[in-house]
Amino acid sequence: MPTLTEEQRIEIAAAFAQFDKNGDGRVSTDELIEVMRAAGQNPTVAEAKEMIAEVDNNNNGYVEYAEFEDMMARRGLSSRFQEEEDLREAFKVFDRNGDGFITTDELRVTMLSMGEPLSQEELDDMISKADTNHDGKVHYNEFVKVMVS
Repeated sequence: MPTLTEEQRIEIAAAFAQFDKNGDGRVSTDELIEVMRAAGQNPTVAEAKEMIAEVDNNNNGYVEYAEFEDMMARRGLSSRFQEEEDLREAFKVFDRNGDGFITTDELRVTMLSMGEPLSQEELDDMISKADTNHDGKVHYNEFVKVMVS
């Protein structure tokens, strides 16, 4: 199992608490269904049981915290962690010199290499929309805000 940081353990514990509605330290079929319905999904009882069975190492019909943590660690912790990694990788593509921010020139070169030549006006517009501190560059946190909005 991958080694988890303290921050990752806290994230996983918070996620588990959302599933473990009655606080008994395990997730039942009913609790899983309730959380999934709140998220806009509508699983059947059979589907929920199948999902639990996939991670229920001791075959007791529940997902205990250790099983949940193991599942999250094996699956890249969560889609949120994967999304963050994807954003970091995308930022690196644009931050061509690795200095921690994206300039108009870096944006121009990157877009051109992707077959998307942009006018100076389009480049300036893209930078200005993302550049919330108005320093003429797009820092990682500004990049993330644009990408997730």
